[in-house]
Amino acid sequence: MFVEGMDYYEWMRLKIVLLPVLLSLSLGLHAQGSNPTQAIPKQSALDAPLFYEILLGELNARDREPGAAFSLLLDAAQKTKDPAVFRRAVQVALQARSGESALRAAKAWSHAIPESREASHFVLQILLGLNHISDILEPLKHEIALTPTKERRDFIWSLPQNFERVSDRRAAASTVQKALTNWLNDPGVGATAWATIGRLWMSADDKAKALDAATKGMASDARSEHPALLALSMMSPDAPQAENLVKKHLPFSRPEFRMAYIKSLLNAQREDDAKQQLQIIRTQTPDYADAWLIDGALALQAGQLELADKQLRHYLELVDATPVAQRPAETARGRSQAFFSLSQVAQRRKDLNAAEAWLQSVDNPEDVLRAQVRRASLIAQQGRLEEAIALIRSLPENSDADAALKRAAEVQLLRDEKLYDRARDRLEALTKQYPDDLDLVYELAMLDEKLGNLPDMERLLRSLMAAKPDDPHAYNALGYSLADHNMRLPEAIELISKALELSPKDPFIIDSLAWAQFRSGNISEALRLLKSAFKDQPDPEIAAHLGEVLWTSGQQGEATQIFREGLKLNPDNETLQETIKRLRVTL
Repeated sequence: MFVEGMDYYEWMRLKIVLLPVLLSLSLGLHAQGSNPTQAIPKQSALDAPLFYEILLGELNARDREPGAAFSLLLDAAQKTKDPAVFRRAVQVALQARSGESALRAAKAWSHAIPESREASHFVLQILLGLNHISDILEPLKHEIALTPTKERRDFIWSLPQNFERVSDRRAAASTVQKALTNWLNDPGVGATAWATIGRLWMSADDKAKALDAATKGMASDARSEHPALLALSMMSPDAPQAENLVKKHLPFSRPEFRMAYIKSLLNAQREDDAKQQLQIIRTQTPDYADAWLIDGALALQAGQLELADKQLRHYLELVDATPVAQRPAETARGRSQAFFSLSQVAQRRKDLNAAEAWLQSVDNPEDVLRAQVRRASLIAQQGRLEEAIALIRSLPENSDADAALKRAAEVQLLRDEKLYDRARDRLEALTKQYPDDLDLVYELAMLDEKLGNLPDMERLLRSLMAAKPDDPHAYNALGYSLADHNMRLPEAIELISKALELSPKDPFIIDSLAWAQFRSGNISEALRLLKSAFKDQPDPEIAAHLGEVLWTSGQQGEATQIFREGLKLNPDNETLQETIKRLRVTL
């Protein structure tokens, strides 16, 4: 039977759309009819009027009449109480971007079938999409209650991600806390419920309530990882209580959690504490590979080449003993990091062939280009510059970022070989070829500074300020250059201060400001800034400046110690080496 005005193919396409809905109705009514104890109306729900009501609803949807389609489908859904028809009514409303209609259908569905978790989920998600936070309390409580026991903890833990786009974060946190009230003392989910509440208060920027929730969650169950993860995310020097909560969980923790704690310690520059935790992992779970990787990286950073080599090789042995299919996704990047680090170990030993061989071992597609660029640098260091440039130019490009990396790497090779004029010529050609690549303009300015072409440097940097007024790098570069050449010092401080406004707490910009203050004779302020910068970012360039200011102010012993620390970070840093030589420091 065809509908007037439709050809055969249109009719068949429509039948394909309707088939799931009609089949669902047929199966549902058949199941009801199989139970002789139920009172079944003799008239089938698939009689002609209902069939045509659904059919007309779909025809209206096809003809882009969503209002009529929605009304017909919702009416049919309420008559049949069938999930498939309710779902279709919600879909039509959502496709028409009518959130209120979708909410109306979802509520009707949940009212008709109170035990439907899908209906409850639709109600909650639509309310969130409409930003109706004040209306979500009962639907949220209902969905939590409907969630099977074995899934309830994970569902509660996932709740914060549903509130990421709401406008009133405090209202969201308060509402979820009310919804979870009856579960806070539940031995299965209580700790997770408190942790979830804490995460929402964190997103509302109420750290006091978040910490209180983490404390209560940990008191509920110290073995639960969720309150500990919340506490870990809150760790900072001004919140020691958070770390105390983390430590309470450590005796029960997985190595992955302890590793997350270690990374937090490293971010806080607490290397000794991090090493203690790494030792615990290696003792308790000696086959946990990531501990050996980080320990090897720390040994390399400290200049302990033999230990670094041993730790990194052991990491690779552990990883390679695990079948590829069973390795975590992040293992590929970990292997690359190990190869890069072992290459650095070999390079510091002056074994450039071994360093190059380790880079050749990098096989993760996301890291191959970076490895080959480093390999080109090693080739250049062996006096084969043209071969190195040819290698870089031959590398495949899978993205604009790859192409930009290749351009920058070629210029860097020339800079490393101190072929500044050739590097500048190449950069000038590249800026004409890629006029939209402002990074090339910045590099050209830095080469002009190196060559003493200060007017050209300033012209290029000011063009960058005009093109990217919110980018701090040009302001910082010009300010630092003026200070380094002891020129226009008030203007230098003004430029660097502007950069710091755009990128607060950037240790390298703070270093520039400190250098300008030093050149201006403000020794105490320069020291304060440099110590802060070096604490936040141990770097050989900052070490060179801090050491010089200390040396100049008569603190030679402390200056010598800083110079030594800088050399551990990078013994080949040009600025650091020049400073030590100029000041005639004996190490």
